[in-house]
Amino acid sequence: MVDRDEPRFAEASREMIESGDYIVPHFNNQLRLDKPPLAYWAQIASYKIFGENDFAARFPSAIAAALVAISILAWGKRIGDDRVGWWAAIIFALALQTFLHAKAAVADMWLVLFVTLAHRAGWELIENREARSENRKTKWWWLFYVSLALGFLAKGPIAWTPLLTLAPLKYFSRDIEIARRFKLIPGVLLMLAIVALWGIPALIQTHGEFFRIGIGRHVIGRSFSAMESHGSNSLWIYLLLLPFYFITIFASFFPWSIRLPWLTQKLWRARDKFDIYLLCGVGVIFVIFTLIKTKLPHYTLPAFPLLALLAARHIKSERFLRSAATFAVCLYLALAFVAAPAAARFFPAARLYRQTQNDLCPEMEFGAIDFQEPSLVWYFRSRVKGWMTALKPKNATEFMEKPGPRFAILPTADVSKTFPDLPATWKIYPTSGFNVAKGKHVDLALVLKPE
Repeated sequence: MVDRDEPRFAEASREMIESGDYIVPHFNNQLRLDKPPLAYWAQIASYKIFGENDFAARFPSAIAAALVAISILAWGKRIGDDRVGWWAAIIFALALQTFLHAKAAVADMWLVLFVTLAHRAGWELIENREARSENRKTKWWWLFYVSLALGFLAKGPIAWTPLLTLAPLKYFSRDIEIARRFKLIPGVLLMLAIVALWGIPALIQTHGEFFRIGIGRHVIGRSFSAMESHGSNSLWIYLLLLPFYFITIFASFFPWSIRLPWLTQKLWRARDKFDIYLLCGVGVIFVIFTLIKTKLPHYTLPAFPLLALLAARHIKSERFLRSAATFAVCLYLALAFVAAPAAARFFPAARLYRQTQNDLCPEMEFGAIDFQEPSLVWYFRSRVKGWMTALKPKNATEFMEKPGPRFAILPTADVSKTFPDLPATWKIYPTSGFNVAKGKHVDLALVLKPE
């Protein structure tokens, strides 16, 4: 697990099972109101099948990514032919950012799935020149608004970008009767009703905190200030970062991004109605995340299925497509089977857990000094049922001298200063690694009191 989001999601799902509260997530016995619950529910289902482990926590994202690929395969066949469908699915699946997030224990792939389904349903509601039954229109109407609701339950209001896509589409295609085809008022009411099935109990249970923190801090707050150092609150740095996603797309959408300048030029010269729809969807996502202050390269992932469809429609060079796909597969296999196992040796929380797991028991309590990353909670609570306590050097001795077995994790250099008279029965497990969240090397030790 890569700190910090992955272990937070994985542990919150485990604590849902332990508490029996499937409405409000908790992490380390504290409210976790950052995200709605759909990703946690998916992880819980995975835990029931595979047990509570890293693979099970990440497996739902792989399923969601596969469903995205299948959906754009079908969509590509619908608007083109088999070739367009298959290449759209392959392009999406082999984009670098997809490779990274399709195996991450986070909510992003579920967001991508439901945004893609909503975009697909929206197109079907728009493109009705041929005679269609009322039942078929109703099916796509339901899929559009149910997908928007489930997308919200995955990651919040950003899932509603397919609704915003309709505004620029109406501007560029004035002949489309948006209100009549989408039945916006009953549709939005349906969407809000589905969200309310979870949202109202969550608001009641948290006395409104879920809205204040989930929407106020993590939606509005991210828009107007940089959170966790992802961006800058300086006006000049903000202006400098405005092209951020138009630059990072060349890494995120690699290797297909090689042809993005050519594709942009081609679409500038000529585009059809479907191209305009896809470009509106991509544009809305890029504009929103360009304007908000908090920035991370993967925020534009919901646009990737649309970009994949555009690329599959217009890139006719089979040689380029096959060469890029072959290169990507070889690269990702190397990363998965060589680079990732090598890097795993430098993750201190997992290393400490493996070193000490035979000495752990459920009744233990544990604390940490300086290094208090979420991965400690995820790994150690698989054996220990106590919660991690944030310690300072001055109260670490008092914590360890309390009755019962327990352990503390702290910088190796501080062990002798913090515990100058270490009892002979206590054990010390040193390790070193890399704190990914802070980007620095760490030397840690686990001091364990057996009883």
